[in-house]
Amino acid sequence: MTLRLYDTRAATLRDFVPLDPENITMYVCGPTVQSGPHIGHVRAALSFDLLRRWLALRYGRVTFVRNVTDIDDKTLANATPAEPWWALAYRIEQEFTAAYAAVGILPPTYEPRATASVPQMQEIIATLIERGHAYPASDGSGDVYFDVRSWPEYGSLTHQSIDAMEPAEDADPRAKRNPQDFALWKGAKADEPADAAWRSPWGTGRPGWHIECSAMAKRYLGAEFDIHGGGLDLRFPHHENELAQSSAAGDGFAQYWVHNGLVTVGGQKMSKSIGNFTLAADVLKAHDPQVVRYALAAAHYRSSLDLTESSWAEAEAALGRIRTFFERAERASERNEDRRARFEAPAGEWEYIPLLPEEFGRAMDDDLGVPQALAVLHDRVRSGNQAIDDGDDAAAERALYEVRAMVGVLGLDDGPGGAENEGAAASALDALVQTMITQRAQARADKDWAAADRIRDAIAAAGITLEDTPAGTHWSIDG
Repeated sequence: MTLRLYDTRAATLRDFVPLDPENITMYVCGPTVQSGPHIGHVRAALSFDLLRRWLALRYGRVTFVRNVTDIDDKTLANATPAEPWWALAYRIEQEFTAAYAAVGILPPTYEPRATASVPQMQEIIATLIERGHAYPASDGSGDVYFDVRSWPEYGSLTHQSIDAMEPAEDADPRAKRNPQDFALWKGAKADEPADAAWRSPWGTGRPGWHIECSAMAKRYLGAEFDIHGGGLDLRFPHHENELAQSSAAGDGFAQYWVHNGLVTVGGQKMSKSIGNFTLAADVLKAHDPQVVRYALAAAHYRSSLDLTESSWAEAEAALGRIRTFFERAERASERNEDRRARFEAPAGEWEYIPLLPEEFGRAMDDDLGVPQALAVLHDRVRSGNQAIDDGDDAAAERALYEVRAMVGVLGLDDGPGGAENEGAAASALDALVQTMITQRAQARADKDWAAADRIRDAIAAAGITLEDTPAGTHWSIDG
């Protein structure tokens, strides 16, 4: 099977051919830490977590870089005398990290902050000036701009001409040769903190947004790497400008451009600037983090995702069916210790991978088709439950190992946040249900069938299913 990914620059699906099959290199634009993460930020990070996990399975090693933009116009604007820009940036960075960890997003191989790579940014800017693709502002402001008309390929990522583009609004246009020229370096301003500026050959100042990612990608992955990822909203101007400045500086840069779809509210992009956002912390307080992961992963990564209350309910029900199957299948497995050895796989990071269904792999290889992969997973859950009902323990155990393999790949195996979040509530519910089960058993022993039926009906009315087995009565929440 061949992995195919949709490449934004080529505007088509392409076979994935890595530069080095023994080390896949991947750069994803991380957060601008101006304020706390909304659920759209988590969806974006999760999209590339899923891709990274699949690449790690197929190739073994993935060097995954996700940056932190800790110096930016908005970060400076949101700072206060009581919380300087660097303190604000660090606090918000921690909020992003906590949200990612809650839903089981793996930490990156490297997570550089922009402020740690300013010398590398200045090196690229100097190269661009030397090659005739950038120029210092003539007004003495200390600004440096990229000359978009000096680079014939400018616009190739988003397939548009320069004349059709809006002017770049990231710096004062007075000293620009072209309205679309964008800032590589911003001269220091009197109303900005003195510690938000660095010395440079063009004057004291700070980097523009776009040059930050070019410098960090090159520093941690080299001049050429496999995949550049980010949200659809970053295609222009951010990624277009990254591609232009890195290519003009002589770097091969990203071989594949992969973009995730956005979370929408009533069909409109979720955005802090619009004010229609839902904070990730609020969502994670209201829902099991594994339910959040499932809901965000259930739509194809390139599609828009309009989240409603039903999205969480559907994800909770689907995850509940998987968990209930695990409980039933593991009980069946305990009765068949001799058979289990037949299905054991070697221990390791991907313990159950040898039992991944082929159709699951085909779905994931087809531009990370998680919705189709989830359909395979639920098909195995249904067939596994049927095998248990039929008393076919060997088939049930095979299904158990296949489902374990699939949820492991998708990160739905009760990782960080899952079981912990249920905590005391789950223990209390179990105690109550077990008490009612004991009372029902006593009623049946006393041949008080009416009382036994009343207890069972009360349990069923609460959405709880009882399963009577030779080993005792087990309960589960109805999916």
